[in-house]
Amino acid sequence: MDRVYLRHSTDKQTDARQRHALAALLAAGAPVYEDPATSSRVLSLDREGFRRLLDEAAVGDTVRIADAARLFRSVADVLALRPVLIRRGLHLKVESGLLSGIDLASDDPGTKMIVSVLAAVLEFQRDMISENTREGVAAAEASGKRLGRPSALDEDQAAAVVEAYREGAAVKALARQHGVSPKTIRRVLDDAEARTVPLADEALVDELDQDQAAAAPVVLDVPGLLAEHVRTEAGGELREALDDGRVIRRGQGHSVRVEAPLAVHRALLAAAAELAAEGAAPASRKAHRTYADRIAAADGDQAA
Repeated sequence: MDRVYLRHSTDKQTDARQRHALAALLAAGAPVYEDPATSSRVLSLDREGFRRLLDEAAVGDTVRIADAARLFRSVADVLALRPVLIRRGLHLKVESGLLSGIDLASDDPGTKMIVSVLAAVLEFQRDMISENTREGVAAAEASGKRLGRPSALDEDQAAAVVEAYREGAAVKALARQHGVSPKTIRRVLDDAEARTVPLADEALVDELDQDQAAAAPVVLDVPGLLAEHVRTEAGGELREALDDGRVIRRGQGHSVRVEAPLAVHRALLAAAAELAAEGAAPASRKAHRTYADRIAAADGDQAA
């Protein structure tokens, strides 16, 4: 069976070009799996839509993509992805371009070389785009230009959003209330530094405000799903702690090895409380429970 995978990077982009390239498969009723507004820096195995594809695929099925960049754009992603596809007996084919007709999940030496070279080129392309963007921003700032798109919320609305968030309102609920995207709400909160530490747990805030230099750091592995959630929802010390960590590959997924005081680990867990809420995906609840158990074990070791 053919299974179609679609991805675009931002809310401003669409998958129209991909759907055009895959039109014949879509018309034939091939199941579609999507990861809209998902950065290519998020490994394919950590994306919700692609994980669902893997869960539903059977041996012999073929993953169809419009172009290779929709699925991977780094050597690390390829190294994590190909063994999973091969182990599950799945095929991977690009619909158009020079790579059309090649099974990128094939385990022969020639395909390995082609995929490795392709991933390196795509990674270089992504890095060049980032570098050009940074240079363009610096040049614009130097010339006195105001950067960024006009705010969707005025000052009074932004103040109301921050106040409501601090009183416990959820980001998605605020987005619906004001008729904007969740990213707009998060941008307003970040400008006001309202998401630096989860305000719902003031005890954790107090701990983080103490002299952490005297606290013994603890090395714990943060599940990748939980780490990506915190990077999106939080900022400040929590994001820095994750950025300073080391990515550890584990089969189909990954974790981030973080060395920090237990107060920071507890704050990371609290920032991902949504993953343990009723109605959350089983994988999300498992990631939250796993990290909570690791923190509890480390807490017990320190007490002993």
